Amino acid sequence: MKYFGTAGIRGEYPHFVSPELAFRVGLALSAYLNENSNINVAWDSRTTSQLLALSVASGIMAGGSKALLLGMLPTPALAYSVRKLGSKAGVIITASHNPPKDNGLKIFDEKGMEYTESKEEKIEELIEKSDNLKLPWNKVGSFAIHDGMLQEFLDDIYHRFSNITPSLQLNVIVDCANGSGSYATPVILRKLGVKVHSLNCNPDGFFPGRYPEPRPDVLMPFHSLLSSLNAQMYLAHDGDADRLSVMTPRHGFLKQDYLIAIYALDKLSEKRRGKIIVSPDVGNSVYEIAERFSAEIIVWKLGKLHEKLVEHPDAILIAEPWKLIDPQWGPWVDGVYQSAYLVSILYKNKMNLDNLVELIPRYYWARGDVAYSSHQEKNNVYSIAITKISELGSNVRDIVRIDGVRVNFNDDSWVLLRASGTEPKIRFYLEAKTKERFQELKDKTLSIIKKSTESSEAKIIDIKINEGY
Repeated sequence: MKYFGTAGIRGEYPHFVSPELAFRVGLALSAYLNENSNINVAWDSRTTSQLLALSVASGIMAGGSKALLLGMLPTPALAYSVRKLGSKAGVIITASHNPPKDNGLKIFDEKGMEYTESKEEKIEELIEKSDNLKLPWNKVGSFAIHDGMLQEFLDDIYHRFSNITPSLQLNVIVDCANGSGSYATPVILRKLGVKVHSLNCNPDGFFPGRYPEPRPDVLMPFHSLLSSLNAQMYLAHDGDADRLSVMTPRHGFLKQDYLIAIYALDKLSEKRRGKIIVSPDVGNSVYEIAERFSAEIIVWKLGKLHEKLVEHPDAILIAEPWKLIDPQWGPWVDGVYQSAYLVSILYKNKMNLDNLVELIPRYYWARGDVAYSSHQEKNNVYSIAITKISELGSNVRDIVRIDGVRVNFNDDSWVLLRASGTEPKIRFYLEAKTKERFQELKDKTLSIIKKSTESSEAKIIDIKINEGY
């Protein structure tokens, strides 16, 4: 598609994401839903978000619908608001974890579910026809300002967990990356009885506290704060608070798979079995927990797991690294809810996270980004790299071609190569039981990418690798 990628529309302002494009998206969405629809609009803390929000609202009105302006909200609160207010759709202005210069738009349906690819395709078709969609003066829509949605969102989260009695004193650092979760997660955790130290919780579109993606290399410089403040957890969001990363004193940055495995263990301990939907980069710790309870694992594309929820409404958990959808709460990714849910699990188990992680199977792992100057270069290199998969070695159990190419080996190690849908990067992921096998796979993966780069006459701008155990 021309505009929509892995997670809505996202790119650099104003070269790709512009006020003109935002207007056309609003107009197309209004036409798609038919005039007289209520469409919610909210935005994150980026410097261009208010401008783009007013632009998309103008497009909504030009198409004959009513724009409800909700103010700055975390992305999950916007998703929640659509269902809560009975609106036809919602648009959040955010570029999530991307650099400050970027921005984007993400659309949610009447249930609070992010638009599927088929719906995004229809919006794209209408964007291309947007010059013909403007209604005459006597049919344009209107706008209204709706205050208080964040409080309603937090109140409903609190009511979900208010019956769980705090069984231990939790002392937690919450880092909101100067994003739109700043007035959400610290508030709900305090209400649940947690002692909260807030960091980077003043909204600022320049993200002065840290880069908005809560990766290990971004967060580990803050790890010493845990001992300084005698805290048991460091909870970190991205710019719009749909993601959550966690550090602990003993284990440092927790691989997101271990958190997903903890959620799966909690859900399956109650239900005993069920379906769990995950992305291709989820590792073996989750599969081991699922196998223990005879749960079915369903694999689908990163950023599009909600599409499988439509096919499997009985799923008990939907998760990819960083992100969690709890169908009992709603069909949207929610880092604020995830923070409260994690606290409730610790209360129920009467142990801190460092001890709970010891119950989860662990592996050596790496997640890497190889950056290029353009999406074209990235795509050229990727198309060559996936033809060299055999260089990773023999003893292949199977190859999964869902959102990239994942090679599973007989020793339970695996490698995944995929082209980013939002940035000009090739991403690679790998996991192994032993340190020696891990190093071997990492070296071979990097060799394949570098050879493919040379073959396509591209140039690597940067390589970032996060790894751990």
